Amino acid sequence: MSEARLLGKVLRLEGMKVTGFEFADDPDDAVHKTLKVWVRPWKNGCRCPVCERRCRIISQGRDERGWTDISMLGRRVELRYRPREIVCPTHGRAQEMIPWAAPHARETYRSEWRICTLSQLMTQKAVADLTCIPKSTISDRLHAIITRVRTGHRVKGLVSIGVDELSYKKGQKYVTLVYDLDRAKVLWVGEGKGRATLERFFEEELTQKQREAIRWASCDMANAYTETIKDHCPNVKLVIDRFHVVKKLNEAVDEVRKEQWREMEGEQKKAVKGLRWLLRRSPLSRTKGDTRALNALARGNRRIYRAWELKDEFEHFWSYRYVSSARKFLEQWATRTLRSRLPSMRKFVNTLRNYQEDILTYIERSLTNAVAEGINRIVKLAKNRASGYRGVPAFADMIYLLVGDLDIPAHVPSTLRSL
Repeated sequence: MSEARLLGKVLRLEGMKVTGFEFADDPDDAVHKTLKVWVRPWKNGCRCPVCERRCRIISQGRDERGWTDISMLGRRVELRYRPREIVCPTHGRAQEMIPWAAPHARETYRSEWRICTLSQLMTQKAVADLTCIPKSTISDRLHAIITRVRTGHRVKGLVSIGVDELSYKKGQKYVTLVYDLDRAKVLWVGEGKGRATLERFFEEELTQKQREAIRWASCDMANAYTETIKDHCPNVKLVIDRFHVVKKLNEAVDEVRKEQWREMEGEQKKAVKGLRWLLRRSPLSRTKGDTRALNALARGNRRIYRAWELKDEFEHFWSYRYVSSARKFLEQWATRTLRSRLPSMRKFVNTLRNYQEDILTYIERSLTNAVAEGINRIVKLAKNRASGYRGVPAFADMIYLLVGDLDIPAHVPSTLRSL
């Protein structure tokens, strides 16, 4: 077996023939050595890059190109080839298809696959060390790969969406995320927050027919999101996220606790100390000791006890199965709450009435942003692992790579992937 053939076997160069190689060590880089391998397509060359039809060669090519391949034993591997020019009966003159790399790419398919899969598991610095590629180059190549794969990608089968915002940098820097709640994937990442940002998604990413196909949407109580969704999706039923409703109610109860705390002195404060998280606890996770402590408020502080009692009663709303029954419950609960003469609780009732129809939609379909919160947790872990992102493009790349609706590594044919 010749040395060239042996090298092809070791590097697993499927569909290529090795015509030569050399060790081109850079004296300025004592760590990353380079192995240059000259190859050519084997039995599948001279194909049109559009229709993959075998075509007539009209030129042997002028410029030699290089593609970074996966590293071997800590040494960079670079494939070298001089692409030929062909003429296709359908598409005319073109450069022949390169079977081991995408058009205009600087690395092979299997190098792209390795960069993407490793970036899903570790920091880009660790990926750079394993692949013998500079860290700055890893970021640029990752962006180029994701941009190329997502170019022309269209959202399909969208029925239920979720909208939320996430910070990517200190100083109130946010991105708006749009989710496919049925598939638990991120559809779109946009810089900023508010109506103008969300409108870009509907106008640039979806057609009128796709907007009409959306039946359900979940978001918080921000008017910028609720009004934009209703304006662009005529057939949508908006569901105010349960988590945000409960959060508003907990804040109202906590405000009652703070007001009473400011009015108390000495021993009175000891009686209500440590109630903050106990008041927020769900009845399902509450122990008997917790219940006894809360019931003791009936004697210790009637206003805090009344606020907690109303909060506990509101939990029954989520268990209703019929909209008419749920509506009647809300009206009765709102009346009792207004009579309690607790300012923060009365303010919550006003908010509840403003969004009542969109909250009642939850009874028809218990749609929440719980899926979105789970996705956000994955994204935050990646952000913490990278110690934050300076710009939106790098942050968006990582979101699309981890939880995007398009599987980026899967664009590489299984026969060209490498472990």
